[in-house]
Amino acid sequence: MNTSRLGRLILTGLLWLKTDLLREPVTGNISIRKQFAGAVETVGLLAVLVLLTPNLLPGAPIPVRFVEGSLHAFLALRTVDGTLIASGDLVQTSRGGIVESRMTFHFGDGSMFDEKVVFSQQRFFKLENYHLMYRGPSFTSDTDIALERTSGKYRVQTKRHDDGKEEVLTGSLELPLDVYTGGMVLTVAKNLSNDAGETVHTVAFTPKPRLVQLALMPAGEEKTLLGQLTKSTTHFVLKPQLGMWLKLITTLVGRVPPDNHTWIAFDRVPAFIKFEGPLYMAGPVWRIEPMSPRWPS
Repeated sequence: MNTSRLGRLILTGLLWLKTDLLREPVTGNISIRKQFAGAVETVGLLAVLVLLTPNLLPGAPIPVRFVEGSLHAFLALRTVDGTLIASGDLVQTSRGGIVESRMTFHFGDGSMFDEKVVFSQQRFFKLENYHLMYRGPSFTSDTDIALERTSGKYRVQTKRHDDGKEEVLTGSLELPLDVYTGGMVLTVAKNLSNDAGETVHTVAFTPKPRLVQLALMPAGEEKTLLGQLTKSTTHFVLKPQLGMWLKLITTLVGRVPPDNHTWIAFDRVPAFIKFEGPLYMAGPVWRIEPMSPRWPS
């Protein structure tokens, strides 16, 4: 039986019990009986809220198995058929347990994608701040997103390309310890076991931010060629868990987010191999993979 149906049955049963208590002939203190009936209803509603809204449950953060350090990697952004559409960098610095990771892509048409994630890694990974900016004709809008852990405050500014409409959204979210967004999801995936999955939270900007559960599920081992060497990689499926009502709404408006995929090589120290999925809400599926330098002839 699914949790939604179970929650409705619990609520129905407890409300029936409350009504039955109040209908019984009065043989004792009516005030106590009313208080007890009210307590029954309150407990039932809390139980149903927990069952019907699993996204509100506190989650366990991902423990640090491999500490992140300073690095500079070169990345290629391609379509799923392999066409190169942008070249970029991943620059990461670490100071005092705080890591700043910045991924940028420059497109041939002048478009720009710039994502910066700040996180801590004392015993477990914790998102601290998130900033994403993308603009140009490769996107449907120019967008600037900022999210802060301490206050939970967010700001989303968009300007649509089709009609020039601008929108600014501000507010705050209560962020659980296991919330990971953007490129940080790939960081925590490198710290999973290659045969066990985890469920965490992420923030989906629609453009209003929504807290969504994200299942990180290993989907088997695959072979890949690195030069003349054959390496074994673990394929992870990153599957949003929308819940019944949010899934219905996104289906009706045609904005159901697809599963994302990443491949990690677990060989003493884990290494990122490839990612496939949209880089922004309702965006196309693109591929990120490391890029080797080449010299012009």
